[in-house]
Amino acid sequence: MSLKNSTQDWGSLARFLHWSSALLIIATAIIGLTMEDIDVPTVYKLHKSLGLTVLLLVAARLIWRLLDRRPAYPASMPTLQRWVSDLAHLALYVGMIALPVSGWIMNSAGKRPLPLEWFGLFPVPPISGPNPDLRHLAHEVHEVGFYIAAALLAVHVLAALKHHFVDRDHTLAGMTPGVSPLPPKE
Repeated sequence: MSLKNSTQDWGSLARFLHWSSALLIIATAIIGLTMEDIDVPTVYKLHKSLGLTVLLLVAARLIWRLLDRRPAYPASMPTLQRWVSDLAHLALYVGMIALPVSGWIMNSAGKRPLPLEWFGLFPVPPISGPNPDLRHLAHEVHEVGFYIAAALLAVHVLAALKHHFVDRDHTLAGMTPGVSPLPPKE
């Protein structure tokens, strides 16, 4: 498999960035949904480090999208569906940026900002100074944004499955290692 994308398939780097982002986002979400019940500082630190890693991966994904072509949409895909797909992907990218940044702001804008360290390896500077109003806004963006992003992610997965099982096109197989397109319906 090529590092770069082809006209039909995503390359190995795009696949790696996609699937590693997906796994980190799921792990971050699970930890985020359960960390208040666990209330162990290490769990909060892990959630924050994973969120920052997602932000780094998204930056890498955006840079790679600028440098490499994307595979073509299936020829059978209607124009409106292509437009909706582009809009949904844009919304997913906005969420993948807004959630970690709002978490970073929440951490920075608290009354006594907690030191933020990436996996304990090095400190991450605060985005702002203490600001209760900004912290509250960032918290709302983080919480509401999570549910919007979760809904978008569910739609993304369902759309990929629809392409595979209903449309029987190359969309899912083009991004997923080990998956082959289904034969056309007879």
